[in-house]
Amino acid sequence: MKTMTKLMGVGIAAFFLTSGSMAQITIDTVTVGNPGNTADSTGFGAVGYSYAIGKYEVTNTQYAAFLNAVAATDSYALYNTSMGSEAYGGITRSGSSGSYAYAVKSGYENKPVTYVSFWDATRFANWLNNGQGSASTETGSYTLGGVTNPVNNTVTRNGGANWVVSSENEWYKAAYYDPTLNSGTGGYWEYPVRSNTLGDNTAFTATNSANYNDGDYAVFNGAGTDGALPVGSYPNASSYYGTFDQGGNVWEWNEQIYANDYRGKRAGSWVDGYGLDRSYSDPSRVATYEDGSYGFRVASLAPIPEPGTCAAALGAVSLAIVLLRRRKA
Repeated sequence: MKTMTKLMGVGIAAFFLTSGSMAQITIDTVTVGNPGNTADSTGFGAVGYSYAIGKYEVTNTQYAAFLNAVAATDSYALYNTSMGSEAYGGITRSGSSGSYAYAVKSGYENKPVTYVSFWDATRFANWLNNGQGSASTETGSYTLGGVTNPVNNTVTRNGGANWVVSSENEWYKAAYYDPTLNSGTGGYWEYPVRSNTLGDNTAFTATNSANYNDGDYAVFNGAGTDGALPVGSYPNASSYYGTFDQGGNVWEWNEQIYANDYRGKRAGSWVDGYGLDRSYSDPSRVATYEDGSYGFRVASLAPIPEPGTCAAALGAVSLAIVLLRRRKA
């Protein structure tokens, strides 16, 4: 059910092109199977295919790598200065436009990145989809056109997209669905921790707790202000498929288009006492919104090869190179 996906772009060729020039970040994913499940009473959750989704929210370390790769000038406002100046942000910026450099604040490495808009999330997905490094942020999974707020909020994922911001149904299914409920016919938990009740937000070893309603940061760290916790801080509180923090920690963007320029949001956050349950009735926010309680996770739609399959593919490529050299000789 669980798998670690090495982000090598869209194929083996991308690995050979980029691996020698820049280190690749990794996204730990879980597989969401049971395709063809029905929606719940809210109308959400039905997905007709298997896919992978981030086990955790995208972290400051991962997002800082993205910034250092593509935002030396930061033409698309991928960095919000509150990331550096506010206690809820985890990334600092130095230098001047054209030579900006980004660093993660000490102690914030595994906390979810915050102060990111929906459009920041789609550009991150494009970068993953295109092979990382200096890859384009404007095409790939989404066609963004080089503007920070695409006109009319009509952008949807492109055909053949691999790394994406999850759809609302993909996010919802990963959080709440459990195929073993109702005598094996499948059903939905109220909270994304395989429970219909939510535990104390300071009970870090409990199976149904989450970072919500303030208070957790000080308990976890011994001092300081409220805020997001390192991803996976409740190691026993996961969804059926093995995701963490889909309830609380930070609000997470999804692709759903709502009225005007609003996009989907789910999960609740460290500051809220609402939004963690599947019956939440206001799951949207203007797409350009950035705040210390907003982050995201990504999903992958491409088949994830088993280790033996990957090794065989690499062997085939190596054999092809040898044969090509012999032919030239």
